[in-house]
Amino acid sequence: MDISSFLAAARKNGWLATIDRPVDPDLELAAVAYALDGCPALFTNIIGHPGWRVVTGLASARRHFALSLNCEPDQLIFRLAHAFANPRPAPLVETAPWQEIIHRPGNLDDLPILKHLPDDAGRYVTAGVLITRDPETGLNASYHRLLQLDNRRFAARLVENRGTHAAWRKSNGDLPVAIAIGLPLHILLAASMSPAPGVFEMNIAQALAPAPLARCITNDLLVPADAELVLEGRLTHQLTAEGPFVDLTETSDIVRQQPIIEIDAIAHRRRPFYHGLLPGQLEHKLLMGMPKEPGIYAAVKEVADVKNVHITPGGASWLHAVVQIRKRRPDDGRRAAEAAFRGHGSLKHVVVVDEDIDIFDPNDVEWAIATRVQATRDVMIFPDQPSSSLDPSARHIPGQKSRSDKAAIDATIPWETSDGPAHAQGFRRVAFPLVDLDDYLG
Repeated sequence: MDISSFLAAARKNGWLATIDRPVDPDLELAAVAYALDGCPALFTNIIGHPGWRVVTGLASARRHFALSLNCEPDQLIFRLAHAFANPRPAPLVETAPWQEIIHRPGNLDDLPILKHLPDDAGRYVTAGVLITRDPETGLNASYHRLLQLDNRRFAARLVENRGTHAAWRKSNGDLPVAIAIGLPLHILLAASMSPAPGVFEMNIAQALAPAPLARCITNDLLVPADAELVLEGRLTHQLTAEGPFVDLTETSDIVRQQPIIEIDAIAHRRRPFYHGLLPGQLEHKLLMGMPKEPGIYAAVKEVADVKNVHITPGGASWLHAVVQIRKRRPDDGRRAAEAAFRGHGSLKHVVVVDEDIDIFDPNDVEWAIATRVQATRDVMIFPDQPSSSLDPSARHIPGQKSRSDKAAIDATIPWETSDGPAHAQGFRRVAFPLVDLDDYLG
């Protein structure tokens, strides 16, 4: 389901907001998209960029992914886990829609790249999936924010010691790259995953839904055939300042020296969609957090009867999770919490709940904490643990892994070891009977 097909389905469901009035990509469009966060939005009249349409909010709700993958939202974790464990080779096609118009080298100023906030260093590509080839492990796909420097160059933020950074460090000269923008949701999800070296993320995408690949024009890299726009170029060893820019936690990231990408070709569809992903908002959070849920699920499954996992948007979809279990032993809550931290090393706080709690409803989770938790019994503190560089409250020392204190809350129904669940009925909601209001109000 490419972007055009998804937008048609979203419109049919009444989800799509369409903005036909002229909108400036410099600050104005991002402000409107922010007001619509959680909703797919289509901007059809971009000031200074005739022929281009901008979409935002594609990945801003679980129901959008469920629509794309034809499943229920609470089943997404299982679809992701299966695809992660069973990648399938993505087929290669001769031609792709993004090859309809080709500019060599092209002009980045012609693209509706957004400036999101006044303090940003400039215009940023935020939904670009960067394809590289490591000489030892092969093709890799990952997200990198790209600061436009001029009409042919970007500064690329590379997280140290991960796929692109490793391939770049191994290259003696420029490293060929391709940047795909305007991608189907299942490809966006797959590119967010962190498989073992040698597993190409697009093969995980193929296990979710069809994800054909096409060869680039100026190099031999393979990119999604259903992209709207592809930028081809070289990741050089020249460095420049990158940042400030808002990151996942909605706080401003620091300025770093980062490598420059030089663009050699720009190719796109005749009437392309440009995907603008709002930094720190729901799209950013879901694409970061949701692909980590299967890892937590797998880790907890080793020690407890786990039912589901939710990395929560309130925890920046990175630092907080809720784990739902069927409690079979007195210490299952503690065991599940400890396993959750192993499943996602950046996790800072975790809450473990029973099957009767809706893990996607923060009010329900808070109710479980309020009615089932005693701090001295059910709150566990883990001091000075390896943590996330995205947490502004963590302890950060340059060149070292960030450190943080972590906490877990066992919000399951208390247990007495002598005779099983203790007074379980007294910890469950008493429900009123359901009635058909049409009988009373109709």
